[in-house]
Parts: sequence; structure tokens; C-alpha cells
Amino acid sequence: MADHEEIPAEAAVGRELTHFDGQGNARMVDVGDKEATRRVAVASGRVTMRPETVAIIRHGRAAKGDVLAVAQVAAIMAAKRTHELIPMCHPLLLTKIEAGFELESASIAITALVETRGQTGVEMEALTAVSAAALTIYDMVKAVDREMTIEAIRLEEKVGGRSGAWLRDQAAPKADLR
Repeated sequence: MADHEEIPAEAAVGRELTHFDGQGNARMVDVGDKEATRRVAVASGRVTMRPETVAIIRHGRAAKGDVLAVAQVAAIMAAKRTHELIPMCHPLLLTKIEAGFELESASIAITALVETRGQTGVEMEALTAVSAAALTIYDMVKAVDREMTIEAIRLEEKVGGRSGAWLRDQAAPKADLR
């Protein structure tokens, strides 16, 4: 194993990097002793596109079919399979997955909510759901608009676990890690 560069303490912003052991090797976090509690996460993202592309989606004229219905199914499937995509994620029994879309003049805002009752959170599942929905929207209409961009995929809220609730708009200022 190669030598690992020392990471300044301030970069961790008071938190331990839990997916690495004392020697810097990747590991899956042991959650076996954690209490099973209700865990909820909400993530969001956006696909920007030409207004004409939004109109095609809004009026159901995409050649591949109902774009948002397919993107909703993709979000649900992706959330359920997050552990197969992200190496250190635990397989979870998800109790609720919702994906919503808001059509704007030149973009589609995506929101995903994921819930479980378990020993670890569902932030990655919510983020994966939004990502898959965005990629599906891109795939469904790329023939008419290859300039689309997928943007601002981020966690908005999480509830449950040792660290408690977190809401983006109420988050403490982040340290500048540059």
C-alpha cells in the first residue's frame, strides 16, 4: 500500500472519516451496534435544457415516451440498488421512495425522498435517486437537446441517527477546504 499523505485536522471539520481505517485503507463502516431508528433523506438536482425541450416533455411529445414517468421509475430503482453502485454503502430495506419533478421554463427540478428504519442513513440513496432521474431525463430527450446539463445534485435534509437532523438552509457555515 502506498504512503498516504497526512490530511490536515481542519479538513475533517471536526469529523472522523469513517470509511477509512487507521492505516488509510477503505472499509465499510460497522453499524451492527447502532440502534435501528427512522432515517429520512431528501436530495435535489436539476437538468437544464432549452425551453423547447421542456415543452416536449411537458406535452408528452418525446419519441421515447413519458419522460417523467420513466425518470420516476429510474429514481426508485436506483435508490433500491445504491449499495450495488457505491462501494461502501450498506444494502438497506427502504420503506419509502418518492421522486418529484417541477418543470420550469428552461429546466426540470428533481427531488427525491427516501426513508428506512435501520442502523444507517439514506443520504446516498436519495442522492442516487436524483442522479438516476437526471440521467434518465437526459437519455430520453438527448436526441433533441445534447446541450442539457445536470446540475446541483445535493443533500437538502436528513433526519435520524446519532447526528440528528440536518437541513441545508440551517447548516452551520462550512470550512473553506481549498
